[in-house]
Formats: sequence, C-alpha cells, structure tokens
Amino acid sequence: MLIVVSIFIFENSLMVRYRLWSAFRCQKGIFVFFVMAKEKETDFIIKKLLDAAGIGCQAEGCAIHEIQVALQSASKRGTGKVGFPEFVGQSGDFIIVIEDKASATNQVKYINESDKETLLMDLKSVTDYAENGALHYALHIIEHTNFKKVFAFGCSGTDSKRMTIRPIFVSPTHYRLLPKVKDFSSFSSENISRYYEEVVCGKEPIEKVELREILGRAQKLHEDLRNYGHLGDDEKPLVVSAILLALQEEKYNNFSTENLTGDKVETDGKKIFAALCAHMTRVEVLPETKKEMVINKFRFIVDKPNLSEIDVRLGKSPLRYYAEYLHSQILTAICNNSPEDVLGRFYGEFIKYSGGDGQTLGIVLTPKHITELFVKLAEIKPSDKVLDPCCGTGGFLIAAMHEMLSSVSNEEEKAYIKRNNLHGIELNDKMFAIATTNMVVRGDGQSKLICKDFLKRDAELLRQNNYTVGLMNPPYSQGKNKTNAHLTELKFICHLLDSLADGGRCVVIVPQSTMVGKTKEDKADKQYILANHTLEGVITLNTSTFYNVGTNPVIAVFTAHQPHPADKLSKFVDFKNDGYEVFAHIGLMPTPKAEELRKHLLDCWFQGKSAPNSFIVRSTVEADDEWLHSFYYFNDEIPTAADFEKTMADYLTFEFNMLTHGRGYLFEEAIVGKEVCNG
Repeated sequence: MLIVVSIFIFENSLMVRYRLWSAFRCQKGIFVFFVMAKEKETDFIIKKLLDAAGIGCQAEGCAIHEIQVALQSASKRGTGKVGFPEFVGQSGDFIIVIEDKASATNQVKYINESDKETLLMDLKSVTDYAENGALHYALHIIEHTNFKKVFAFGCSGTDSKRMTIRPIFVSPTHYRLLPKVKDFSSFSSENISRYYEEVVCGKEPIEKVELREILGRAQKLHEDLRNYGHLGDDEKPLVVSAILLALQEEKYNNFSTENLTGDKVETDGKKIFAALCAHMTRVEVLPETKKEMVINKFRFIVDKPNLSEIDVRLGKSPLRYYAEYLHSQILTAICNNSPEDVLGRFYGEFIKYSGGDGQTLGIVLTPKHITELFVKLAEIKPSDKVLDPCCGTGGFLIAAMHEMLSSVSNEEEKAYIKRNNLHGIELNDKMFAIATTNMVVRGDGQSKLICKDFLKRDAELLRQNNYTVGLMNPPYSQGKNKTNAHLTELKFICHLLDSLADGGRCVVIVPQSTMVGKTKEDKADKQYILANHTLEGVITLNTSTFYNVGTNPVIAVFTAHQPHPADKLSKFVDFKNDGYEVFAHIGLMPTPKAEELRKHLLDCWFQGKSAPNSFIVRSTVEADDEWLHSFYYFNDEIPTAADFEKTMADYLTFEFNMLTHGRGYLFEEAIVGKEVCNG
C-alpha cells in the first residue's frame, strides 16, 4: 500500500479564514489531501495596492449605508443571508467590489472554454472563483441599490509579482470582462472616469484626438506655406516662429492681424518683423548678440515680397493668412504652459510632410511622454538649475519648466524659474532660433540659451554654473569613424557629467548600442564614467519610441562626480512594454495601460517595489559589461505554491478523467512497476 499525504498550510490570516480544498481518492490505498493557503496574504497585497492608489475600501463591509444594507442579503449561496466581498468602496461615481482567492487556479470559471466572455454563475463557481464571486456581489448591489456602475475585481495569488487582477464593468444591462491590470492606479478618483470612457466606452484618448488635430493642422499649414509662400523646408518653421513672436505684441496694442493690409510700402513682412523685434527687446532677451542672432534668422520675411502681397486666392497676404491661422489654432496651446512642445511638434511635422524624416537636419524630437519621464527620473525641483546641452527646439526645457511651475504658486517664484533655472545649448542656428522663440512665447524672455558647440565648451567653466540637473538627447551616430570618434554619444555623456555640479542628476536618451560600448574608446569612456561618476541604471525603451527613425533607445541615469561604488546595485529595466503603440496615420500613442505602467516603473525605480527579473534586475557593474537589462537578466523565479497547486490539480483532473473512461490501468501499471523495482 502506497500512501501519499501532501499538506500545505500558510499560517497568516487577515480574516481568520481557512479554506480547505481536498481531493480525495481511494484507489489502491492512495490518499491525497490538500489544505489550501489561507487568503491573508492575498488580502494584504490587495489592501496595499488600494492604499497606493488612494482608494478607500472597507474589508468585508461597506461604509456606504445603502450598500451595507444590500449586502445583508447577498450570500453567495442564495440563502438571502448576509454576504460580503473582501473589499467594497467608492471611487468617483463608481462602486469598487473586490473578491480574491489565494490560489491562481481559482481566478475565473467560464460558462464553457469556447466562451471567454461569459462567467458561470452557479453556486460552486460563485463560491470558489474570484471573478465569479465579484460579479455576484456587483449584480446584487446594482439590483438592490441606486448605484448602477460597478467595477468588480477578481484577484488571485499570494505573490505580489504574479498577482492576477482583472476588472469587470457591471451595469444593469450587461457586464464586460476587461483586460488584466497590475494595480488599481487607473481606478483612483482622478483616473477612473477616463478609464471608463476609454476602455469601457471605447472613446478615443484625448491625447489621440489632440494629436490628430495637431497633425491635421500641421499638414494644412505645411501645404499653405508651400502653396502661398513658396517657402523652403528650413524657412517654414522660422515663419511660424516669427509670427508667434509678433503676435505676443497684441497684448501691448503694438500689433494686430488687422493691420496686415498688403500695403506695398509698409509691407506685412516689415510689420511682423518690427513687432517681433519689439517683443525681443520688451522681454529683455540678453545678451544683445544673442538677440541679434535670433532676429537675423527672421529677416528673410522682409525680403520675400510674395509673402506680403495680396494673394487673389486668399483675398489677403499669405502672412496675414498664416497669422490668423496660428492665432486661432495654435497660440493658445503653446502659451498655456503645457508640457507638450507644440512648436517642436510642428517643426517635426513640417519636415515629415516635406518628404524627409528629419535626421539629415539633425532633427530627432523627443516624444512628450519621454520628456515627462525624464523630469520624473531626474526628480526635478523648483530650486534646480537645468542644463540641456543639445536642446533642439527646447522639449526637455519645456517639460522641466512645466514640472517646476506645477510645484509653486508664487508668481515671483515662477518668474525666477523661467528666467534663471532653464539653460540650453544648441549648435544649429535655425533650431536655436526656434528654441528661443519657444521659450520666449512661454514667458521665458531671458531663456538662458546659447548657440554654441557643447563639446567645445570647457566642462570646468560650465561646472561653475552649478547645474544640478542635466537632460540630453545627443546627436546620434556621428562618431562612426576615427575622424569623428570625438562625437560619439558616450563623449557627450562624459562631457555633460563633467559639466554638472557635484551630485548633479543626469538623464540621457541614447541608442542601445551606446551602452554596449564595442570599441576600445567606448570601453575607456565607460571606465572613465565609473571612475568619476555613478551609473544609477538603464531603462530599455519601446523600439517604436522614435517612430520611423529606426533607433532602439535606452534611458541612462547617472549621478555626477560621485565615483561608482564597486558594490552598488545599479538598476536595469526592460520597459519595452510601456503602454504605447503605433496607430496608423497618427504614430505613437498611449493605450489605457500607459499611465499604470509608468507608475509601476517609477515605483520600482524609486521605492524598490518588487518585480520579476524579467522587468528589473539590480546588479553590480563593470566597464566591460553591456549596461543593458538583457545582459544582466537571468530567470531565477522559483515556482510558487500556486504553480504547484495548479500542476497537482491538473494531474488529478487528468487522473480522474482517465479513471472515469476506464483507463485506470495506466496508473496501476505505474504503481506495480515501482513495486517490482523496489523488490
């Protein structure tokens, strides 16, 4: 006689609740007992996730009187007696209901395996399965209260890394199973309405709508600039910038689109040029040489008569037409302190519609969600001095300014931040003019921008400026041969780190190959970095981040002038799944999971939140290492009790099926064989 006894007991209990799952068979003296885990650990994990999202839910009860009364008759057994889910609460206009199970095998029971949209709602399924139980309580609340919109969650697992959380939207007329989530951040009072509109109702995200509008306006403006102005690709954004500067003088009664009459002596070009010059003086763009340099980039609008002459197709001059269009369609979006680099976006779209990808002109604009992630990784505060040494159209500086201004309410502080805490360097003179316009239009008249070659600026002199934060998207792939070896991305990183104050935070976005360091010079640069600075970590990004550019980017984070400790555990993250997808005719856009995934990344990065090695690895580093998640990753995940339970349950189900179909001899032979061997 062979006797197998397997007992699993987890001592912790939040609700003092024991669940016994037993599979019993007496066949040739074989007994199998399973005592399943109690649900304290699951409850505890769920409670932590709810607290992190700021959702107030009560355990096995409800603070809302109407719901508490309804639950007095909500027994899952249909007896009309009391029944409580694990957690009930309210977020915004929605009720939250949560039912959890310790075992992952008790997540959901469908009506059949071919229908994964309909849950089986018999007594056993409602009692034994998380999603089925959650749906039961949600339906009961809707039937017996005035609350008609409920998010029911079925949750399972005792491992926070592998927890299954699936929401179900429930209304009086239907329910809908929704995609699984990592936590409850999308269901906070601030986010739940948007989640409902986008995921449940299928509304387009506001960002997608706005981007489609921007793309449409950019396309139209590009065509109009070409058709009516006969402008070159590098002239188009400068015309836009010049008009935006001139429009700033409206508030001083020094400019109006009504004054653009098509006069042949005092031309519309002269009027716009005079207004933009006046505004550059008014906001005290200094030094004078910088102001003159920027102004000179716009002087061509005076010398192009076709821009100022009345076009019979328009009934006005092209400049007036452009000015009216920009005033109504884009000026507000630029001036409302949005983190979106609207002017930069337009610039990129001009290039795209002109038949190029921008790379030949050095234009690889950093997407808004990346610039926003940068300022979070850099932990930017209002007191910081930010340097972007390759500032382009000013995207990083705009994001940094937005983050700083959102933290202060005093107008004097805001003015100080705009005039003193944002610094940029740009080599391309046309890009420099646009960046200056970008900052001026946003109220930063001083702008602290210079048109120079960053690599030729003395690092020690720059260091004296006490920059506390460095943000950079350097030019890519310039150091491909010995002649240009001084232009590699690593050279830019080294120079930026050397230019920052002691303890300065540095965040850069570069191609993945930069962190590999294939050449001897690259390895020497990596050695230099570790000897003088600290590598905090590297985040591997979505391969479509720079859509249509063909670069696999990573974000690297450093601390300046603190030699890298040999025992330091740097962070390496695989963030290719960032919740952004490429949509046809639009480009890269966020899905409803994007915000949740970013929060998860930041929680792991700053708070040490546990996550599988497949997402984040913490490791010591060497200069010869590839500073990438793929280099350090190894699968060390130990199978959990839930994995074991599922395997055993699958085996018992299989064995039972064989027995009921008259194939029990399969197991008898196995036992006999073992006895013979032992004999």
